[in-house]
Amino acid sequence: MAYETFNEPVSDRNTVFQTVRRRAWITVAVPVAVCLYLVYTWFAFGVPQLLSKAQPERAAILATDSVAYKVHVTKLLRRDIMEVAIEGERRATYENEDLPDWVKVDGTDALVDLGQGYEIAIAGKVMEFTVPDYGTIRVTATQSGVKTELPPGPIPDWIKDDPKKFDARPTLDRRVQVTRTKIEVHNYFGGWENFWFPFHSELYGLSFSQLWAIALSNERIDPSQSNMSLIMHDFLGNPDWQHGEVFIALFETIMMAVLGTLTAAFFGLPLAFLAARNFTPSKILRFGTRRLFDFLRGIDMLIWSLIFIRAFGLGPLTGALAIAFTDTGSLGKLFSEALENIDNKQVEGVRATGASQIQRYRFGVIPQILPVFVSQVLYYLESNTRSATVIGALGAGGIGLMLVETMKTSRDWENTSYIIILTILVVIIMDQTSSWLRRKLIEGK
Repeated sequence: MAYETFNEPVSDRNTVFQTVRRRAWITVAVPVAVCLYLVYTWFAFGVPQLLSKAQPERAAILATDSVAYKVHVTKLLRRDIMEVAIEGERRATYENEDLPDWVKVDGTDALVDLGQGYEIAIAGKVMEFTVPDYGTIRVTATQSGVKTELPPGPIPDWIKDDPKKFDARPTLDRRVQVTRTKIEVHNYFGGWENFWFPFHSELYGLSFSQLWAIALSNERIDPSQSNMSLIMHDFLGNPDWQHGEVFIALFETIMMAVLGTLTAAFFGLPLAFLAARNFTPSKILRFGTRRLFDFLRGIDMLIWSLIFIRAFGLGPLTGALAIAFTDTGSLGKLFSEALENIDNKQVEGVRATGASQIQRYRFGVIPQILPVFVSQVLYYLESNTRSATVIGALGAGGIGLMLVETMKTSRDWENTSYIIILTILVVIIMDQTSSWLRRKLIEGK
């Protein structure tokens, strides 16, 4: 007895020591394992190779293009003409009497003041670019390419001197290019060009107060339509921003998500009764229904969309079907689990009143699963609004297809930003609407 009493404190101390040591090992081992995993993924995923190929300057240019626009001052050497246009578009070309104050054109020659001491003089086939703290760059277009004369000293990184093409970009908002066929100057400005109205519209450049006064005025700008109709027509029909087509594409995306989600809920709920253990005694029927759910949700929504595109062609219907097929499996599984967890006492209470089976379902079962039903359907509706955008990019139409089209070239990144912002706003609105409906239908507020 004395031996046991003597050893109990020692045994307790050993247990405490082992516990502390085990926790210390875990505290050290977990961070080490995480670090080793990160090191493995760093090399397994080829991150060093990706970083070596990265072009941060290209990313900076695209970021600039998404929030700014540029005015092109271009001399076409073969035709010996000078053009000043927004984004280089023919339909946004300035007339000689309306040129920006930083461009001075004399026949086919020009003097361009880019601000802060940056000046460009174009005379004949020669371009002289004055850069503060560097000097004057002289480039001459020849029959075979360009001839460049640089100030003495090392060549800056922002100059790309090639016998075929000269390209200089001392700052993000200033750029000049010279080839044997043209001399082109880019001057960047913040904002989105021609966002509200086309360049040659009578409404171009007017303030909101002026537009409001025109809308209320009885004097029509176009005798064939009211001023308000003209404002809406020029805004929606803007060829650069295509507001009307963008809004229609957004509507198609929303309808794609709504139709697909409601179809999935419509078929998922009755199938859920067949998969629930307490409503379907047949094991074969339950097994078949559950495997159907696994099959539908086991194939990704994008794969379903590709299948339906091959079967039915391009269009919003293929996107809605892809959403419906995938979500029928997901919602059916969730609804069947909710049915298996209902309180059978409420069903028995309704049965005691002499209600039929349909009435037992209506008053004893549906009220119990309604919160889950509404919550899940609204969540999937909100999520499918984003999914419909991705599906549309594959060819199902909607805003996703327009988004991909704007990303095909490096000239339309401001349009890409515009579509992304609209998509985010739609998701926010859907989120707020679903939250409001959830409170109304579930909480009764």
